[in-house]
Amino acid sequence: MMTCLIVLNLSAQSDINEMKKRYPGYSELIIKESQTYDFSIQDKKPSILQDNYFESVILSENGIHNNAENLSFSQLVPLKSYEGFTSVKIDGKEKKIPVKELSDVAESSGSVFHSDLKSKKLLFTNLDIGAKKIYSYQSEFLDPFLLHKFVFSGHIPVEESTLEISVDKDIEIGYKIFNNVANDIEFSQTSKRKKNIYRWTRKNGKPLKFESNHPGVLHIAPHIMIYIRSYKLDDKSVPVLGNVGNLYNYYKNFVSAINKKDDAELAETTKKITTNLNTDEEKIKAIYYWVKDHIKYVAFEYGYEGFIPREAALVYERKFGDCKDMSSIITTMARYAGIKDVNLCWIGTRRLPYTYADVATPGVDDHMIASITLDGKTIFLDATDTETGYGLPTGFIQGKEALIQRGDSFSIEKVPVVSPEMNLQQEHIRIHTQQNTIHGKASYQTHGLSRSNVLHSLGDATKEKRFNKIKDLLLKGNNKFKLKDFKEENIRERDLPYSIDYSFTLENFMVATGKQSYISLMLVKPFEKNFIEQNRESKYDFDNLTQYKYTIELEIPQGKVVNNVPQNISESNDLIDYKISYTLKDKTVILEMDIKNKKLMLEKADFGSWNESIKKLKAKYQETIVLADKS
Repeated sequence: MMTCLIVLNLSAQSDINEMKKRYPGYSELIIKESQTYDFSIQDKKPSILQDNYFESVILSENGIHNNAENLSFSQLVPLKSYEGFTSVKIDGKEKKIPVKELSDVAESSGSVFHSDLKSKKLLFTNLDIGAKKIYSYQSEFLDPFLLHKFVFSGHIPVEESTLEISVDKDIEIGYKIFNNVANDIEFSQTSKRKKNIYRWTRKNGKPLKFESNHPGVLHIAPHIMIYIRSYKLDDKSVPVLGNVGNLYNYYKNFVSAINKKDDAELAETTKKITTNLNTDEEKIKAIYYWVKDHIKYVAFEYGYEGFIPREAALVYERKFGDCKDMSSIITTMARYAGIKDVNLCWIGTRRLPYTYADVATPGVDDHMIASITLDGKTIFLDATDTETGYGLPTGFIQGKEALIQRGDSFSIEKVPVVSPEMNLQQEHIRIHTQQNTIHGKASYQTHGLSRSNVLHSLGDATKEKRFNKIKDLLLKGNNKFKLKDFKEENIRERDLPYSIDYSFTLENFMVATGKQSYISLMLVKPFEKNFIEQNRESKYDFDNLTQYKYTIELEIPQGKVVNNVPQNISESNDLIDYKISYTLKDKTVILEMDIKNKKLMLEKADFGSWNESIKKLKAKYQETIVLADKS
């Protein structure tokens, strides 16, 4: 018996060592992960059950700490059953140790503050190297429109991941695969009695590599979006999804009954806001800013409340609401003000890679806004960002398609990407030297989405905390930078650039050797840290396009002459423009920099060209002015 046990243990250890070789550096390996759907017709409507299975093995001491797994559920996707256990070998035999069930906890994301999405937490005990975590559970989709995706990759390696759908032959499904770059997802379709069975399997799945400036997991991970196209009922075909018209009809059900009854108080407030304003644009702008200032953004996802905007009167009474509620009150106030063509819009944020042509399901959208069409131009109104000025979309919907409600019809329009010129950041800096210390006075301005980002980062900080945040924002040269004083302007004026006038000192930024001194005017270095590594796998995403314009004037020190000034340089391509020039004028050296990025998301094919431009910039950033003693 002892000999047999040793052989078994050596064999198990050999398996673990082999796994470690295949997946070096990982503390856990998913052996098998699967989702199996059963689609049928029950009570004259689609019934959808989802069975999930997960099995992993611990590869190292660090993996022992991965002792919890969460099972998500909600009102619309309830949890029907589950079980889980730790599998360990004791005396050569497998022993199953049931999980400890912890109390359910509410899930939340960065944008949702109140949600009915919950997790059942399973705690695995007796974990050791070679132990397995195994669990399974069944969920039910109460709404066939809310089927979603299956993702084949995660942050740890997966030996085998499988999606299987067993479908009554009276049900037609649709699907689309995303990010199958390696073309390693195997597909099969079979029939069994009254069922069609679709199966997708991916083996030896490479873990996702999370890199800076990546556009979002769903832009990277291989995954499938699934949906029901239609089903037969009493020999008639009932459409579900499959085109934008079907999706719009689904959405329309959620908004067709709201705001039918006028609210006197909200109507009176609207009248006060728009009195003495003559044009529709002036009125909608006033309404838009009023909502930003008076309705606090608080996101909700409670069952169908995640889809249905609340009554504008209720939003007005509460003074808070989510993106749908803000859109509801904007469109209602616009109606009270007699403004035409203000509509609700469904839209996906930039973290989602889909277009309506790719797949027209609710999985394409995760946000709601309003819009107004004036003189043939659509202006998007997203009140969830308090800082964004009228006429600009919020940064996280740039370039995305919006599904716009137009009565019984709809239109799809693409949200523009805000140009770098509209997101201008500029500074005029005047400096002089005393010994090796730079003394400077400067004026800083930021516009557009850059302005929004800056003010969000500053938040409502006051006193010392705000001083330190302003210092970080204005940092020049190196960590010897000292902010002396500052004055802010236009903090609340969304239509004007946010500006700061300030003074500073910067020590040890000029080097003296003999009769010569060396000083760099490159106090700021846009895009210096945006060099892209050669082995990068994901696209490179910017929050927004930005133009940086800097004028830096150096007063030539008494008794010094300029011995050398770096050459001017410029470049323009599809990704970046820059122009750097030096001018000698009277007793001043003037550096002018004008740099802007031109593409919001860089593809792999762009990396080489981008890096060549950044290399040239970084080399230019190292150059100095040479000052010499007058003879």
